[in-house]
Amino acid sequence: MKVGVPREIKSNEYRVGLTPAAVKEVITHGHRVLVETQAGAAIGFCDEEYLAAGADILGSADEVFARAELIVKVKEPLAVERARLSEHHSLFAFLHLAPDPEQTRELMASGALCIAYETVTDDAGRLPLLAPMSEVAGRMSIQAGAHCLEKEEGGRGVLLGGVPGVEPGLVTIIGAGVVGRNALAMAVGLGADVTVLDRDVNALRAIDERYGNRARTSLATAHALEECVLRADLVVGAVLVPGAAAPKLVSRELVGRMKTGAVLVDVSIDQGGCFETSHPTTHQEPTFEVDGVVHYCVANMPGAVARTSTLALNNVTLPYVLVLADKGTKTALLEDSHLLDGLNVARGHLCRKEVAEAQGLEYRPARDVLEQMVSGH
Repeated sequence: MKVGVPREIKSNEYRVGLTPAAVKEVITHGHRVLVETQAGAAIGFCDEEYLAAGADILGSADEVFARAELIVKVKEPLAVERARLSEHHSLFAFLHLAPDPEQTRELMASGALCIAYETVTDDAGRLPLLAPMSEVAGRMSIQAGAHCLEKEEGGRGVLLGGVPGVEPGLVTIIGAGVVGRNALAMAVGLGADVTVLDRDVNALRAIDERYGNRARTSLATAHALEECVLRADLVVGAVLVPGAAAPKLVSRELVGRMKTGAVLVDVSIDQGGCFETSHPTTHQEPTFEVDGVVHYCVANMPGAVARTSTLALNNVTLPYVLVLADKGTKTALLEDSHLLDGLNVARGHLCRKEVAEAQGLEYRPARDVLEQMVSGH
């Protein structure tokens, strides 16, 4: 199979779909890898390394898309990239379709098979391809929030860890999943006063067993959420409903009652955000203010540490790339129900129920579409 790796073109996105080491592994399985020139150069993976691994270096994304069958990316394809997709393509990347009707429509119109990293599952019902980026984003949320709390950034002028004789900053983390747990680890490490909210008592119990009195936990009732948000210096939104739009847990009215100079970091922004006042931002212009509250809503947070993120992502995506290339996309999907969970769009059909519900579109089960393709009907 011909596997294509285009250069990412989203603003301030420097990650790359496959590293030279991953390319070499794909080639040892008997496949060709077509890499757009300079695809990994920004994070130290030069064309010479890809050539040494056995890749073909192509001069443009147009060439990569024209010649490749399986396109391996990081971020969702932008409009110019979506226009390059056709029925002979399979796309493997983060998609985050629920809050993005335009992308959904154009991917359906392309006829391509579009597999989303963020909805592939494992035997335990976890999201193995999303996990490493959630780990990075969770850790970065505290790093970014601490910076935004500085007075020059519009914040309250609070040092999260405090100093002897001065109380530490108050951090509220909404969600005890992968993002929330990694945010908690960083916040506790800095010495902040941290409260984690979640609806799953078992998740809260696990936090209590690990951190004891170094972190507080609370069931995420409306009352507890309001109290914790209002007293916080920093609030991290770490809520995920797989494949669906994030619920708006913090209203505009509640934001208006927060401390002036408090900071909201919305890690859920890829799925539409869990604060009513959120909208996507970029690393170039990462923040905005609403009612004196600083909002950090960068939609590709791990892109700021692109080399670490690329290596972590390749660790988990490479086995799936090999299966897709070795067996062919349709066979690989039909033989692995967990990989099939990742198929969001296929031959003009929307195969993710949560996206269909969010956008009012017709849903078609992925297996039905694929079996029809295989039978030729």
